[in-house]
Amino acid sequence: MKKILLVEDDPFIMDIYSIQFKKEGYQLDVANDCQMALEKMKTSYPDLVILDIDFGPEKMNGWELLKIIRDDPRLKNLNVIILSNQNKEQSRDKIVELGVRKFFLKVETSIDEITDYVKQILK
Repeated sequence: MKKILLVEDDPFIMDIYSIQFKKEGYQLDVANDCQMALEKMKTSYPDLVILDIDFGPEKMNGWELLKIIRDDPRLKNLNVIILSNQNKEQSRDKIVELGVRKFFLKVETSIDEITDYVKQILK
């Protein structure tokens, strides 16, 4: 069974995606901030990380987490897709530099589109 780690601080989005991915047969783990996600990645290597970017000014953001992932020899090859409301155009360089598989804008993307993409990656 393929493992997905969803890093999201919105409980509504977390619940919707949890139900969807479990229904599709994936093992899903969730983290509501980047520090928790990093700890979970080190103990249970997921096949895919779905990462939000914004977690408030007092917490590590998704870009910082992604830099740590890419600098860690054990985690650097993780598949990461971003699910965010942050402007993709402003982040284009980071997306390429940090090896993001795909960037989804929350307000423009349906759960079915994301599920279909996840299925492609985790075949």
